[in-house]
Amino acid sequence: MLKHRTAADEEDTIDTAEMGRHPLDSASIMNARNTLLELLGRAGVFRDEAEELIALVEAGAIADAHNEVGRAEGLPDEKGEPYDTGRHDGARAVRDELARIAERALDRAIGPAMSGSELGTVRGHHPVGQVDVERAKVAVTPLSRSFSDVSGLDPEVSDEVLTAVLGTMSVVGRVGYAGQLEQFTESHRQRLTRVYAQYGPGSRIAVHGRYSLLHSPTSIAVLERLTAAPAALRAEWEHAELPPAWLEGLATAWRASEAPPG
Repeated sequence: MLKHRTAADEEDTIDTAEMGRHPLDSASIMNARNTLLELLGRAGVFRDEAEELIALVEAGAIADAHNEVGRAEGLPDEKGEPYDTGRHDGARAVRDELARIAERALDRAIGPAMSGSELGTVRGHHPVGQVDVERAKVAVTPLSRSFSDVSGLDPEVSDEVLTAVLGTMSVVGRVGYAGQLEQFTESHRQRLTRVYAQYGPGSRIAVHGRYSLLHSPTSIAVLERLTAAPAALRAEWEHAELPPAWLEGLATAWRASEAPPG
């Protein structure tokens, strides 16, 4: 005798089938990737630049998985020492392999010669691309807004300033610059607050003059480089033929903010 199937039975069957599916097969992933390339192309992003951005996101996803496995490895277990040791060994093996995969993914994105030990070293001079500048803009804008109402400079000038800033770094340094800026901002939050309060858009200082950069989101990036690589920044600034007064004004404001008024 056939059993009548209820709606609940149908739902269970669908759920079981869905659980057994793997929608992220290679064809679907490639379809999503190519679709994104097409959309970015229509927006005016060159294919090689779009490929780099996608590759960086892929490398980042693997790096996140690596970090997650590392956290899981450190969790205690209640099934006894032999089980715990085996689980940790397995997690460590997976983590090591993910680290190798993430490194290869980064190599594909920016080239093997520029990854690994090149993080803090400019090896030769690799031209700063528009995608580098756009990534820097995305990084600095929300950070600067936490200190002031940004009035902003001419977009072309902002691009020139960020190009000079990024020219002080290796290719890998540019890739990780957003995180570096966040660390700088958190480490110097009180000092940055004093700088923008005294010289920024909310102060009595006019937008035009030697403190102009403090009215622009790019000032966060310039201040970070003044702290981390002042000589390299001055060289790139001169090479870009940017107004020396802007850099000196920012350096003066930064020195003045070193300690609260007595």
